[in-house]
Amino acid sequence: MRVVLAGGGTAGHIEPALALADALRRHDPNTGIVCLGTERGLETRLVPQRGYELALIPPVPLPRTLTPQLLTVPGRLRGAINAAAGVLEQFGADVLVGFGGYVATPGYLAARKRKVPIIVHEANPKPGLANKLGARFTDHVAVSHHDSPLPNARFVGIPLRREIATLDRLAMGDKARSYFGLLPDLPTLLIFGGSQGARSLNQAAVQAAPWFRQAGIQVLHIVGPKNTETPDPAPPGGPQYVTIPYCDRMDLAYAAADMAMCRAGAMTCAELTAVGLPAVYVPLPIGNGEQRLNAEPIVAAGGGMLVDNAEMSAEWIARNLLPVLADPGRVAQMSEAAGRMGRRDADVALAQMVYEVVRSEGHRQ
Repeated sequence: MRVVLAGGGTAGHIEPALALADALRRHDPNTGIVCLGTERGLETRLVPQRGYELALIPPVPLPRTLTPQLLTVPGRLRGAINAAAGVLEQFGADVLVGFGGYVATPGYLAARKRKVPIIVHEANPKPGLANKLGARFTDHVAVSHHDSPLPNARFVGIPLRREIATLDRLAMGDKARSYFGLLPDLPTLLIFGGSQGARSLNQAAVQAAPWFRQAGIQVLHIVGPKNTETPDPAPPGGPQYVTIPYCDRMDLAYAAADMAMCRAGAMTCAELTAVGLPAVYVPLPIGNGEQRLNAEPIVAAGGGMLVDNAEMSAEWIARNLLPVLADPGRVAQMSEAAGRMGRRDADVALAQMVYEVVRSEGHRQ
């Protein structure tokens, strides 16, 4: 079986695609996999790191307003479609699985042109333009929200990396805290804002550092590579406030924590619920409001708290978060509620959908 994955640009598109690739290869190591991407996206680093072939096509970002650049889109899109069609033909693709973003649009159009079966995966409650288009060309639509507006939607969740999906957070807790230089027996808060950090979270958390220490709470704070906010050093032997610019072992970061404070991207929400880690969600204040929509069901189920970016402050942390962290019973209840909202096997479910589509379409395997 030969599978082409179209999910470039951001980690939110690439990581689910790679998780699916891993699931397909676990089932059959001979499965052929090619990822479509452009030279501008994170896929140029992430895809080769995971050992998969990357086929580059021309980037065609679509302007969201009427600008002269809009006039250049049809010609550039035609070139990207032809390039994607060439990949599908040369690779002998049995199916194309798209995850949205600007790589997916030419992928969907090329697959339609080449009569290659299409599967659409939508991670967000509000589908993007690419997946709205792709869903018009196929009956095979996988979604991560039960009330998705896309037609023919089947709930599967978001495919996750195996080190996250299989994490036993409680069993790994002591080892994880030791890895980050934290004490084994104190309540621990994990703070992160994505690969680049989040300024409002960083500022509020650093300003709240004295209150954390006073309350006996230690902090693991992934501040982002460009952050300049750092707290004063903690006295030896007491609650630590550990800052790191980047973390390539998020499984251990999750295992070290009793609770998180973070943005509410689709991947973040999927990972936290999969491992049963409750969180204070601070949705990104720009975009179409999808981050709030990601977090609201988790919070409604008791698996987290929600605060607007404009309200995030050291005072809010002291007033609302510290009392929760000081109550182990409440944290445990929130952890159980978060875990009930998670899905650990979305990669397997989506892989099964791929096999079903290839079989039903009668393409070579």
